[in-house]
This record gives sequence, C-alpha cells and structure tokens, in this order.
Amino acid sequence: MSSFTERVIGAARLDPSIYEEVEHDPGAVGQAVGVVLLSSVAAGIGSMLYMDLGTSLIVGSIAALLGWLIWAFLTWLIGTKLLPEAGTEADMGQLLRTIGFASAPGILRFLGVIPGIGGLIVLACNIWMLAAMVVGVRQALDYTSTWRAVGVCVIGWVILIVLQGAVFAMVGAPGLGG
Repeated sequence: MSSFTERVIGAARLDPSIYEEVEHDPGAVGQAVGVVLLSSVAAGIGSMLYMDLGTSLIVGSIAALLGWLIWAFLTWLIGTKLLPEAGTEADMGQLLRTIGFASAPGILRFLGVIPGIGGLIVLACNIWMLAAMVVGVRQALDYTSTWRAVGVCVIGWVILIVLQGAVFAMVGAPGLGG
C-alpha cells in the first residue's frame, strides 16, 4: 500500500493504479479529505492577487471547497444516473475517495500568487485537476470508456463554472475556480 505522499504524487501523475488503490481502501477517506482541504487552501492562497490576504484565505478556500463538493455531486449524478455504463457501480465512498485524490494537482494553486503568471498557473492546475478527475471517475465508476468519463467530468465542470460565475456575479467577486 502506498503512503499518503506517494498517493498524492501518483494521483497528480494520473496513475490509474493509485486511483484503484484508493477506490478499494475505505481507510483512505481521511487522506482524500486532506487532499481536498489542501487543494482548497492552496486555491485560497492563490487568489491573493484578487483579494486581500484574510479574504482570499477564507473566501477563496471556502469557494474552492464548495466548488469541489458541487462538482463531486454533479459527477455522481451525471456518472451514475445520466451516463452510466452497464457495469457502473455507484458506491459513493469509492467515488469520493478517487475524486478527492483527483484534487492533488490543485495543491499547486498557491502559485497563483505569482504576479503575471499566477492566473495561468491556476488555470493549468484546474485543467490538470479535470484530467485527474477523468481518471478517478473512470476507475471509480468502472467505466470501460475513457470518453464517457471525459463527458461526465466536462459536463459537471461546465455546470460548476456557470454556477460559480452566476454566484460571483451576484456578489461582485471575481471567479475563483473549483
């Protein structure tokens, strides 16, 4: 069994065997939560170019965490109810563990504080997280088609971006990413 650090690095490397490992390890729930929390705090730190320190840590971190929760729910709904395969199994714990680790690339979002390129780094991390999410969803939902996992993740991601954009527009805040 891999260590926490090995799992985070393997998840970021899009290693399907790591996603299989955490899918079948009920004890990995705490680790998956840890990855999501680290990624969310990193997003809060990375948003400091747009907000003051206190606001970015609190609002940015909470927005990223809520974004992940919404995306996780959308992924479950789309992946198990709208686009399941014949062999799709819908164990919520397995899905949450794998997509929790799919947040591993988001830990680098703290680099969003770098003037000039921070926004691009955050965008790259968000796209990398999308790719990781595809691997996690494919493994957790036992899809034989990577394209189905891509569809599930992209549909959920687009819905999340639209929802976040609407909320941020209502409160007058810039988009913070998921």
